[in-house]
Amino acid sequence: MQQAPFHQLPEDRLAPARAFFVQADDGVRLRLAWWQAENQASLGSVLLFPGRTEYVEKYAPIARRLTAEGYDVLGIDWRGQGMSDRLQANPRPGHIREFSDYQRDVIEMVVAAGQLDLPRPWHLLAHSMGGCIGLAAMQDDLPVQSAVFSAPMWGINLRRIRHGVALGVAYLAGRVGRGGFAAPGSGGSATTYVLDESFAANLLTHDVDEWARLVREAATWPDLTIGGASFDWVSKALNECSRLSRLPSPAQPMLVSLGSEERVVSPAAIRDRAARWQGGELLEIPNVRHEVMLEVPALRDLFIEAMLARFEAS
Repeated sequence: MQQAPFHQLPEDRLAPARAFFVQADDGVRLRLAWWQAENQASLGSVLLFPGRTEYVEKYAPIARRLTAEGYDVLGIDWRGQGMSDRLQANPRPGHIREFSDYQRDVIEMVVAAGQLDLPRPWHLLAHSMGGCIGLAAMQDDLPVQSAVFSAPMWGINLRRIRHGVALGVAYLAGRVGRGGFAAPGSGGSATTYVLDESFAANLLTHDVDEWARLVREAATWPDLTIGGASFDWVSKALNECSRLSRLPSPAQPMLVSLGSEERVVSPAAIRDRAARWQGGELLEIPNVRHEVMLEVPALRDLFIEAMLARFEAS
């Protein structure tokens, strides 16, 4: 493992994560970040699977909540985003060649967790796209004792566009050599979503302070951000969601949160999976958008308390 940078805003006085680079089996360099528990008697470790467009620094506040409770936290920049290698000459679109390539990243994360001797039991915390990757990893025997999902991408909210139409357009774009180009309406332009959108119209959070933090991070560290998803990413993601929907649920207990104002991922897909998951709990929270971990404090704390209870009960 090679030491890697970890950024902090000037007012952040807390100890930074220890960040390092690892390499996947296909040569892609990945960045991991490790926050250690604040007490000696660790309760275990949390493998943190972020969403699309994200980077490990975004999760520093939730990681510190977990370390204060006694958990180590290991997070990752997925290939194509954050400080991990980008996958095409134009680094701005969020791109993937095959959705299964994310499982290469999971493997390196698990290997690193073993090398770091992270305290067990291990648990999964996965948000949005990370929830799709996490469900697939659990199907492949990810060694976690329980899982908590925040607005997982088990389906994509296409709003007024039919699934088959979106898939067909993305497929045709790939056939004519535009698969790496950003798809219209995919969550950002050549810059990134939080710099393109106003707070009043955003789909992520009601908390103006958290929104301001995201804007400051994107403006201060533009190289960590990405723009809209590529046509290839859209087609691969839709196919992966369909594939996972046909599979049975894992055996581990889980908690999944869904906000009443969710407009990024599919609420129907979340409810369907939760109903088919023995030992699964669906936490539906009023007045929450896509990012419950960035919501106003009372709603954020409701999720965090439920998450800690899930981990402690496993």
